[in-house]
Amino acid sequence: MRVAPGRLGTPPALSVGRRTFQLQTCASLRRLASARRSPRCEAAPDTKEQQPKAPTTPPAPPKNGSNSTEKKGVDRPLTELDLLALRSQHPHKPPSAAQWQQKSSMLEIAWDQFLDSVEDINRHWSRAVKELPTTKAFDKLISGGKDGALRLKSDKPVVLLLGSGWGAHSIMKVIDTDTYEVVCISPRNHFLFTPMLPSTAVGTVEFRSLLEPVRVANPFVTYFEAACDKVDMDNKVAYCTGKNSYLDGRRPQFEVPYDILIVAVGEQPATFGTPGVEENCYFMKEISDSVELRTQIQNQFELAALPGTSKEDMRQSLHFVVVGGGPTGVEFAGTLSDFLRDDLRKKYPELMPFVRVTLLNSGSILGSFDAKMQQYALDNFKRVGVDVRTGVRVTEVTKDTITLKDGEQIKYGICVWSAGNAARPLVQQLAAQIPEQAPFQPGGRPSKLAVDPFLRVIGARDVIAIGDCNLLVGDRLPATAQVAGQQGAYAAHLINRGYLPLVGGLDQPPPCKPVTTNNLLDPAYATLGSTVATADDDGAFTGLAFYKKRFEFLNLGMLAYVGDSEALTEITLPGTSIKLSGQLAFLVWKSVYITKQVSFRNRVLILFDWLKVQLFGRDLSNY
Repeated sequence: MRVAPGRLGTPPALSVGRRTFQLQTCASLRRLASARRSPRCEAAPDTKEQQPKAPTTPPAPPKNGSNSTEKKGVDRPLTELDLLALRSQHPHKPPSAAQWQQKSSMLEIAWDQFLDSVEDINRHWSRAVKELPTTKAFDKLISGGKDGALRLKSDKPVVLLLGSGWGAHSIMKVIDTDTYEVVCISPRNHFLFTPMLPSTAVGTVEFRSLLEPVRVANPFVTYFEAACDKVDMDNKVAYCTGKNSYLDGRRPQFEVPYDILIVAVGEQPATFGTPGVEENCYFMKEISDSVELRTQIQNQFELAALPGTSKEDMRQSLHFVVVGGGPTGVEFAGTLSDFLRDDLRKKYPELMPFVRVTLLNSGSILGSFDAKMQQYALDNFKRVGVDVRTGVRVTEVTKDTITLKDGEQIKYGICVWSAGNAARPLVQQLAAQIPEQAPFQPGGRPSKLAVDPFLRVIGARDVIAIGDCNLLVGDRLPATAQVAGQQGAYAAHLINRGYLPLVGGLDQPPPCKPVTTNNLLDPAYATLGSTVATADDDGAFTGLAFYKKRFEFLNLGMLAYVGDSEALTEITLPGTSIKLSGQLAFLVWKSVYITKQVSFRNRVLILFDWLKVQLFGRDLSNY
């Protein structure tokens, strides 16, 4: 077994409490771990390790009164070094990468997720009856970090979660906070239901109806409103800076040592280096983008309604351009056409002849749907007055003009840019500092964290990446909320069952944990597998359980709203799919989005928002 240089230094003791690593270890394992700490072992990390033969009988324990300073196994928790030692003396070969590629059927994946959900429900109920933690996050920060920075101290293994999006929120809902100290670092203190963000930009749904604060999602998670600047993966420390500053401009800085790191920071809007996009366009990524866009739409109509406004100025001010024909761009164009037709037409009838909505895309719109459904969307847009132009490419955006590749210039009032996503700086930084990531980076530029079938970052120790920021090697998945949510639940279940990720890679053994005969009643034991290695002083067997359950995505289908109470839906079933379009598809769209809300509160708020729009129309107030 090959171990990367520097991985066998002085790994932190992983004492995970009553379920996982507080296990008895045999004297032979302790001697082997001690041998691996010797300078001779560290001097040649790239050589093949010898495979010591497991002893047939455990050594006799030291007699009473012995001067031996060696601690018994019951006094010392297993470290990562012990796991590596136990792997090497393992009499059987660990599961290989070939075994990871065995795919399950859709029904098998659905059944596994159902069983996981039952386990999650039990955890939610037990969490609901517990008292809230009395120790505040600030009380866990002590001085002692680099350059006097505050440093988080915990008496439990720390699972550090970066982000508060779909993947991170799924983890927070499921993670075992009794066993682990879960720390969430994110500059955004809430979860956002992003598929309905276009609806907030026109007032169909209010902003706060789509939000759930991190501290509400799981009050037992320690949350800091900050950004992670960099990660020292060798020493397992994250360096963070607060989002807000003091009156003198200083921003608090602190460090978070971790045992397991989960990167779930998502991605940011991609501009593809197009000049003027960041300065002149609106995006659809955060709630603040939607707030600004909603205000500016109203401003454009009020400006055009002022006395003395020329027809040319009206025509330009009321030209709304959407760049990008993916689900976000299409749904915003559809909801905007509803807003214009159902509400603004009644209040600004004299301005409607000057209103235009244009959708620009370099290829066909809604590329994930088939050609028939794409054509249905085009026909519907033509009927509601949205001008769709495909096969065009934007090369520059100024404050009032969009320039296309063929030289054509389009005057506009508002431009919404939804042409794709790009990597965040932290992800680029992490991918660049791991040499094993280089072969998997598109175009040779660090942009995503390549992960193995267990979502472990290839080449990194105890690091998991989920959601849009990862690239699952061998099974590329779409960057959707559905994928991120399932990956978050998978990672939480892996950690809850006591498995340690260790080093990620296609040639690395799966995550594992020590087991004894006491673990045989573990419900995951039979399906996830284990192999006995040796016997401890009390005669109980101690071995390793390898996590054989690779991540498998359960594709439930796709949805897209195209305006005028019509939508496209594709529901995936075993061996087939159901494709719907029109008003029936819109009912499915509504029912799915209301049931997928993360809390009962959000469901009630959105139902009331929809009812208010039906009774009173959308709110035109501008503030």
